[in-house]
Amino acid sequence: MVRAIVSGAAGRMGGRIIHMIEAAESITLAAALEQADNPQVGKDVGEVVGLPRKGVLVSGSLAEVLPQGDVLIEFTHPEATLEHLREVAAAGKAMVIGTTGLSPQQLEELKGLARKTRVVFAPNMSVGVNLMFKAVENIAQVLTEGYDVEIVEAHHRLKKDAPSGTALKLAQVIAQALGRDLEKVGVYGRHGITGERTKDEIGIMTVRAGDIVGEHTVIFGGTGERLEVIHRAHNRDNFARGAVRAAQWIVTQPPGLYDMQDVLGLK
Repeated sequence: MVRAIVSGAAGRMGGRIIHMIEAAESITLAAALEQADNPQVGKDVGEVVGLPRKGVLVSGSLAEVLPQGDVLIEFTHPEATLEHLREVAAAGKAMVIGTTGLSPQQLEELKGLARKTRVVFAPNMSVGVNLMFKAVENIAQVLTEGYDVEIVEAHHRLKKDAPSGTALKLAQVIAQALGRDLEKVGVYGRHGITGERTKDEIGIMTVRAGDIVGEHTVIFGGTGERLEVIHRAHNRDNFARGAVRAAQWIVTQPPGLYDMQDVLGLK
């Protein structure tokens, strides 16, 4: 039985992960974690997330609960995620990270720490989105000339980073398939007299509105036709379910940095 610790347990994503753990086999909730000043600390996590009492109190200290688990599941903020990963690596535990918005320096530290333990790091844990990554890679390898690539992503008004980690991953996958450097060809929004679109640029556009869970559209626009690949998340359960699947998988792997493509056997 895999023993999971959920960080950000009182948040929207953490709550759905706990619900998905309840519905899954061969995994159990060992502990729940929140920021030390969160008002839910000390309460039964079942009552916090809308489940029956579980006898698991929300803790404000990872050091306090880390010995109880095999894997930490984290969808929070970059600073907290790295702080927790340092502790996880030192303890030899595993970690599943869905946090987005990490800076290049933070990503480098994450990669270094992953060499010491087992980490699944992915901007999107949805099975459907990870199939989308594979699909757009295959499409881009065929539509190498004469097609403009644009990515449009939409999320709820509370999302703090833009563009989404998923949109950036889509752009990276496509750029690599086309042999382009995203740092040179990525265009993040347009305004004013921008001039004619270059043939190599990859546009990445952001929408923030209401309670949109997550939508991503990749457009391959050619002359006389347009191919679109679209993923729409109706709720957070698909991300949470993927995170639980990753947690079940990572505990038996050797040390290293993995993503959902590894978890799903798509590589």
